[in-house]
Amino acid sequence: MQVGGQIGIKSQNNQVDHVLPLQSTIESKYFDDDGHPKRTGTVLTTSAHIITAVIGSGVLSLAWAIAQLGWIGGPCVMLMFAFVNYYSASLMADCYRSSHGNRNYTYMDAVRSNLGGVRVKICGLFQYLNLFGIAIGYTIATSISMMAIHRSNCFHKGGRKKPCHTSGNPYTIMFGVIEVLISQIPGLDQLWWLSVVAAIMSFTYSIIGLGFAIAKIAETGTMKGSLTGISVGSVTQTEKIWMSFQAIGNIAFSYSYSFILIEIQDTIKSPPPSEATVMKRANLISSIITTSFYMLCGCMGYAAVGDLAPGNLLTGFAFYDPFWLLDIANIAVVIHLLGAYQVYCQPIFSFIEKLASKHYPQSRLITREINLQIPGFQPCYKMNLFRLVWRTVFVFATTIVAMLVPLFNDVLGILGALIFWPLVVYFPIEMHIAQRKIPKWSTKWVCSRLLSVFCLMISIVAGIGSVAGVTLDLKAFQPFKITY
Repeated sequence: MQVGGQIGIKSQNNQVDHVLPLQSTIESKYFDDDGHPKRTGTVLTTSAHIITAVIGSGVLSLAWAIAQLGWIGGPCVMLMFAFVNYYSASLMADCYRSSHGNRNYTYMDAVRSNLGGVRVKICGLFQYLNLFGIAIGYTIATSISMMAIHRSNCFHKGGRKKPCHTSGNPYTIMFGVIEVLISQIPGLDQLWWLSVVAAIMSFTYSIIGLGFAIAKIAETGTMKGSLTGISVGSVTQTEKIWMSFQAIGNIAFSYSYSFILIEIQDTIKSPPPSEATVMKRANLISSIITTSFYMLCGCMGYAAVGDLAPGNLLTGFAFYDPFWLLDIANIAVVIHLLGAYQVYCQPIFSFIEKLASKHYPQSRLITREINLQIPGFQPCYKMNLFRLVWRTVFVFATTIVAMLVPLFNDVLGILGALIFWPLVVYFPIEMHIAQRKIPKWSTKWVCSRLLSVFCLMISIVAGIGSVAGVTLDLKAFQPFKITY
């Protein structure tokens, strides 16, 4: 739609009485100050996006993570990551607008505006590689939950001693087909309803998992677990170290979302209040909610199952009955991951499409839109051929890789280690220092850098443990065979 020019205001005799700028008339109703369509995001929708991104499949691995670290280390590490992520997200919220008031639409734009240089490319490499990895992890998690539904019903009919083996490949393909369809929704701002549904689903399966744990504790009358977690003897000293490191990576992954914060913030409607104010409110609300759920689910899951806590609380069959409630929980996981996949992948979709439009502005394949009238929906859906092809290829690639390497916990640990320091800590702190012009060697400068170094060490430790876990698991796995 063209913005600019003039519009005439006609009297009753159809004569033009006076002329107003078309830009001021249309932008105030349909466009924001940057010429983009009106953003409509609120604290509610922003919190839904964050909760959808944060309370993901990672919450189901927290009982396992605490089992590796114990009652002392587990909760302490969880609270530490909660604080670090809240702090870095608050710093990132101030980076949406540049010093001149211009918007930064993506994480890379924020880094370019505040830091520039080669760090922009490094940021983009880490961010989009990580988002691709998360899409793979969520595809794996979905197939595992769908297999768990099949096994739950099988156990109910034939007893727990029945093998009930099943392949995850059909479920993985099914998830990929659905994501191909959903991915054709153009942008994240048009997916707010899916995020709201996904956020509700995340609460659903978290509450069910928590309920199972509480019921188990009430049934046995004991709270399992130890101060230091799995003891040496049950596992070797080396395995204890590697699994503890991997658990740290899993917890880091379960909290991280700063790397898509700018993209989420770009859905918030224009001031007042400012986008940063709305984002900080949503960040506080979602941080309190997610941390409370994480502490409850992780700690109660460990108390119920103890050192035998599985890598995924709902699919590892720490609980069996009632089977229908377990099925509902896993269905909620699947619905949630359908939305979470899109929250994480839409920034990749947008980045590639903008890059293609910039380099090939005359290409009809990239720019042409076909109006499709879908019964019951208004207005017409505008199908873009490049969007159709590119997003389908992306979903196909994540689906194939998920079937090739179906190692859920190891994938989570590696992703957590890979992204935590550069995307969650380093870049937000560096942008804050540059934006606020914090003097070198001042107290705030030194404390910020010490926090960054400490988190770098955590990332290295988590990465070592996760790589060791992958090395061990690769000895037993077969490509394209996700089986229970």
